[in-house]
Amino acid sequence: MQCVKLPISVTVEINLLLVAVTALALVTRLYGIHFPKAVVFDEVYYGQFLSLYMKQVFFIDESGPPFGHMILALGAYFGGFDGNFVWNRIGAEYTSNVPVWSLRVIPALAGSLCIPLAYLLVVELGYSHFSAVGACVLLLMENSLIVQSRFMLLESVLIFFLLLAVLSYLRFHKAQNNSSFRWFWLVICGVSCACGIGVKYMGMFTYFLLLGMAAVHTWQLIGDRTLSHSKVVVQVLVRFLALVVLPVIMYLGFFYVHLTLLYRSGPHDQMMSSAFQASLEGGLARITQGQPLDVAFGSQVTLRTVSSKPVPCWLHSHKANYPIRYENGRGSSHQQQVTCYPFKDVNNWWIIKDPGRHSVVVSSPPKPVRHGDIIQLLHGMSSRYLNTHDVAAPMSPHSQEVSGYIDFNVSMPAQNLWRVDIVNRESDREIWKTILSEVRLVHVNTSAVLKLSGASLPEWGFKQLEVVGDKIYKGYQQSGMWNVEEHRYGRSQEQKERELELKSPTQSDIKRNLTFIAKFFELQWKMLTVKNEESEHKYSSSPLEWITMDTNIAYWLHPSSNAQIQLIGNIVNWTIANLALVVYCLMFLTYLLRRRRKVEDVPQDSWEQLVLAGVVCFGGWAVNYLPFFLMEKTLFLYHYLPALTFKILQIPMVVEHLYIHVLRSPAQRKGFGGVILAVLCSVYVAHHNLSPLTYGQPALSSDELAALRWRESWDILLRKR
Repeated sequence: MQCVKLPISVTVEINLLLVAVTALALVTRLYGIHFPKAVVFDEVYYGQFLSLYMKQVFFIDESGPPFGHMILALGAYFGGFDGNFVWNRIGAEYTSNVPVWSLRVIPALAGSLCIPLAYLLVVELGYSHFSAVGACVLLLMENSLIVQSRFMLLESVLIFFLLLAVLSYLRFHKAQNNSSFRWFWLVICGVSCACGIGVKYMGMFTYFLLLGMAAVHTWQLIGDRTLSHSKVVVQVLVRFLALVVLPVIMYLGFFYVHLTLLYRSGPHDQMMSSAFQASLEGGLARITQGQPLDVAFGSQVTLRTVSSKPVPCWLHSHKANYPIRYENGRGSSHQQQVTCYPFKDVNNWWIIKDPGRHSVVVSSPPKPVRHGDIIQLLHGMSSRYLNTHDVAAPMSPHSQEVSGYIDFNVSMPAQNLWRVDIVNRESDREIWKTILSEVRLVHVNTSAVLKLSGASLPEWGFKQLEVVGDKIYKGYQQSGMWNVEEHRYGRSQEQKERELELKSPTQSDIKRNLTFIAKFFELQWKMLTVKNEESEHKYSSSPLEWITMDTNIAYWLHPSSNAQIQLIGNIVNWTIANLALVVYCLMFLTYLLRRRRKVEDVPQDSWEQLVLAGVVCFGGWAVNYLPFFLMEKTLFLYHYLPALTFKILQIPMVVEHLYIHVLRSPAQRKGFGGVILAVLCSVYVAHHNLSPLTYGQPALSSDELAALRWRESWDILLRKR
């Protein structure tokens, strides 16, 4: 038996350069993040969602997935924030219950960790530790990245996950096949991609870039004849699981957690379907719980349009008629108005009547209404039948007017029969279900479909929304779909008793649940299709203005002094980044053409290194920048920061390549070194001069601020005294 020798020693290698740049990053990003103790720019936007998270109230943010909000909410949770703060304006002072440091610390940490990730990424691409330090120095002194990291904003978190995804994929790709950590890095890549997309949809651009790289490498793997068929299949399958299946599962997981946490009814409910609303605690659920599920002849119902454009509303009528003639001289039927009303009201109640029976109460047992049945809709409060006919609608003359029928003895007979078409049915005799069924009401006489036109009626129609009969209705249109929201079985045959019944609340005790998948798809669809009306913002900008930083954003202004925080980048950094981009393109094209002519200026491994650096850095810049030219949304300078990060990373790589492979003589290299030193000094000077606008302190005089307006287009705020 062999004895173990003592003592046992462990050797640890510490990269002091990496430790140093990480420490500097933490200082520059975390120092004084509690200042200012006031709402800074988009904190007013994210803060509203944060408060709803703390109160577990449902909301929908059409700008992106919920993972970024959950990250911010985690900081608020650990800080003990109760959600009680009114996020109504930029500059509003935070009250004592708002843990400012906790709200801002996670974005600041993410921004800090981007620096060591940049170091490791440059080294992983095969460049020297000197170049890696150079990349870190440039990022450390980039004012725009510092500003965006120090507040409750999400760009720094997004950039962190993008850099981690790229780094982990490169480590996976370069690892030996027998390395135990190889597959670990692939999983980290998939997780990081999912997190990046979960923070902002912009993360999708870098994800597609990595998928493209993985596809090329996988194609090369398939052509490797040294591997057996079974090994190739396993390797391809593992890549697919890690880079496609895992991100999809995680993306679903973000929404699962989001919907599990936000189980209470809130101000965003009306954007969702009745079924979705009924699954939330409170709100519509209080009204709809315990309602009969099957709609029957004699049922009293409110009919809500499935569409939420321009706003959610209910089929409505009231004791006011259409004017005899409209402003343009066209005539109407002068019958009772039927509209769509965006508020709960007793005039939203209708009775489902069997045309073959006089009774308007539910029989015993109830006779359910099925797909294909013919019904009449009797307005509960006025006892007028829902009617449409060959009269032009008031605001949509190409469609038919919908009215509550009044017999004026003018040879205009009632046309009040409607066929029930359950669109989401599973059988041809399916019963009309409360909340769950999406129903199209087809007019028997004219085949017109009852539809919300979206137009607003004039003053005579109380600005309510127009409902029409559409004879050319085709396909699936949400504006022509209705579902029963509130429902009860009618018991009162007499009009006065029925009016009292309609004014009384419905009873409740049974909850209607949707599956998570149904909720996910509905929420995802709303996020992608429902957009808030966006007006031009004072600080919005175009992608062309970002390249040369012709724009800025005022994030915060002190109420009494010139102290302010501006999103302004280091002008020297942006200039040399643009120059490095151009130099790289020229070098790449020159080498490519000469290699085509069998002239190899650089060794094969240096060429492959240059190409990979271009794919990662130039490609990272391109995929995070060029798509904005195709977007119609309001854009801001901070949208450029992910692309800027990749562009800055390319600077030291271009410099190292020029120094080693282009400059031949010692004199050239010495002169080039002097230029690099001068540029770094310029970067520091620009960073230092702009730091009062980056950190918001110290407050500068008006003359000092005016001296910092290096571009005429910069909107630096000056207080007149």
